[in-house]
Amino acid sequence: MNKAVVVRSTGLVLALVFAAAFAQTPAPTTPASHKKAARAPKPAAPPAAAAIVLRGDHCTVRAFKDLVKQYEAGKQGVITLQPFSTISGLDAVNTGSADIAGSARPAMLDRAEEKSINFYPVAWDALVPITSAKNPVGNITLKQLHDLYLGRLTDWRDLGGEGSINLYGVAGPLDGIEYSTRLLLFHDGDQAVSVPRFYVNTEKLEEAVAIDPHSIGMSTLSGVTANPGVKMLTVEGLGASSTSVADGTYPLYTALYLAARDDDKNHDAVDKFIHYTDTDSAKAILRKHDLVPYAEAPGLIEKQDARVAWVDAHVHPQAATAAATAAGGTPVSAPNATAQALQRVAPTSELTAEAKDRAARANAGKAAKTSGSPTPESAIH
Repeated sequence: MNKAVVVRSTGLVLALVFAAAFAQTPAPTTPASHKKAARAPKPAAPPAAAAIVLRGDHCTVRAFKDLVKQYEAGKQGVITLQPFSTISGLDAVNTGSADIAGSARPAMLDRAEEKSINFYPVAWDALVPITSAKNPVGNITLKQLHDLYLGRLTDWRDLGGEGSINLYGVAGPLDGIEYSTRLLLFHDGDQAVSVPRFYVNTEKLEEAVAIDPHSIGMSTLSGVTANPGVKMLTVEGLGASSTSVADGTYPLYTALYLAARDDDKNHDAVDKFIHYTDTDSAKAILRKHDLVPYAEAPGLIEKQDARVAWVDAHVHPQAATAAATAAGGTPVSAPNATAQALQRVAPTSELTAEAKDRAARANAGKAAKTSGSPTPESAIH
């Protein structure tokens, strides 16, 4: 055999033997001090807050829209806004297709769909009569507003203007603004009224009012304060502002509510948002919209007797005087209205119990005077 071939073969065999031996030799271990630190497991992300649906009347959803934006910007939760109508929002909460309803009126106590819903007052707003900015009239009295709704007042000449009055309203039944206005004027939020022109919601009503110099309708301070196309009328010479609402000098104030059920499927997320509305950052947003945070005007409910008596005295001056005399100075309607308002907002509070007791005593006193029997107080003496 060729000697060179033998050498190359031998070398190849030796190379393979050394390679096999090297492969079986364990790799040198790296000292523990030189090992990279093991990565700590990432903390589990907190569960995302449930997305909730807020459905309700246009004026309330519009008033709270920036509140929702700020809430979402802070990554506290997700809220889907569905502005439509008061009834649609409350009925959706009742059936579970919405989590929260926005309402510019309190609960209607004898309506079955609202019996299981809690109403949480968030802010105070003003109910304001509005007309076109081109209308020269600047003021309306409570008596005129009352007669306007009943079809007894039809001409702007009676208010210092000219031409026939075009009264506008929201078509949806038991609308928040319409209900709260009628509750103050008639003591009945569902009072039948003579309104010839209806619109699907408050925003559409405002659009129509702005282009009709003979128009009049109801909206809210927070809704139209920055709208140059409409004019807010003063009521009995009193202008609506956050200040006149907070101190109760403007008579047509109302609360804006969030309404929800305790057994809602997203109860925790709903409760979180409702509590958020009472924070300092939320209150700052409300003030920017000329709303008064509910907790900042605690005396308005306590002033309900005086307000009702004041409104009654201007709507029915002769009847109010007679009622005051018969009831010893305070119209019976006033304590009744206070008791009803508190029953809607805080049914279990001590203040509500006191108001109900005061209303019962006023009613008993009126009945006793009518029948000639002694009143409970006089019977004691």
